[in-house]
Amino acid sequence: MDDFYKEYILDHYRNPRNFGHLDAPTATAEDLNPLCGDKIRFELQVDGDGRVTDVRFSGKGCAISQASASMLSESLKGEMLEDVARFSQERVLENVGIGISPARMKCAMLGLKVAKSAALGEIAHWPDEAPAG
Repeated sequence: MDDFYKEYILDHYRNPRNFGHLDAPTATAEDLNPLCGDKIRFELQVDGDGRVTDVRFSGKGCAISQASASMLSESLKGEMLEDVARFSQERVLENVGIGISPARMKCAMLGLKVAKSAALGEIAHWPDEAPAG
């Protein structure tokens, strides 16, 4: 089973889903892991109800950080911002499908950190009467 997940990770690294930029993103965030230099940016398009309608990510880094961000990007479409802000590390690890060493955990979680930051930043800018989802 590990071979399947290793190939799955390599496929997302070599052929990332939702890679690039949106024309007019509603929410953006980026961050880097200073220990290894991995860098990720997430751009979200959010409708008036607070639902993610489109997503793109960009960046550079190791196979784990880029593949994890690619997998996460697929999970974000259709989610409410509040739910994105509550995505768990376990959900990301389930996507990756293999054990991640403590040294690589920051690589695997960088995309999650950035996506949550984008979601929380957009929630903070909502007017008080915005839907609660």
